[in-house]
Amino acid sequence: MSAFVARAATLADLPVVCSWVDDADTLFYLHPRAQFPLTVAQLAEAFAARALNTVLLADGAPVAFANCYRHTPGECAMIGNVIVAPAWRGRGAARALLAAMAQQAIARWQVRELGVSCFNGNVAGLLCYPALGFAPHAVEARQRDGQPVALLHFRASAAALAATVEPCSPPAV
Repeated sequence: MSAFVARAATLADLPVVCSWVDDADTLFYLHPRAQFPLTVAQLAEAFAARALNTVLLADGAPVAFANCYRHTPGECAMIGNVIVAPAWRGRGAARALLAAMAQQAIARWQVRELGVSCFNGNVAGLLCYPALGFAPHAVEARQRDGQPVALLHFRASAAALAATVEPCSPPAV
């Protein structure tokens, strides 16, 4: 298995990340406000508004992406826009990416807890997050195309998640 390395994402990474979104469902799970197909401009908006934009690399190529959209120093950081390249799903990239996000959030904001949210249709996410140590704690009613959907909110100990893999790289602060 390839060793993963995390680094700060750049705008130049966004076309690759956009290429991983091959259908409207994947886009909704990644960025529910965006319109399919995902464009670099749409993702760049989220990129500019968020912190710790991070790509995970394998063999020098991006294989996963995430960022933080809200944080309270000393308390919690929320991870969002989580996506793993299709060819890398089920190969440990999500674990390495979320561990890197935890390591960075601890280093930057000294958080104790991380949060992540997942729509009910995203079965892969619903199975992945608990396997990584996240526990569900709330459900929020949302709408998609006028139909009700559930947004499940998970939380995990930042320190426990950060310790699940060796540090990937220096924090991308």
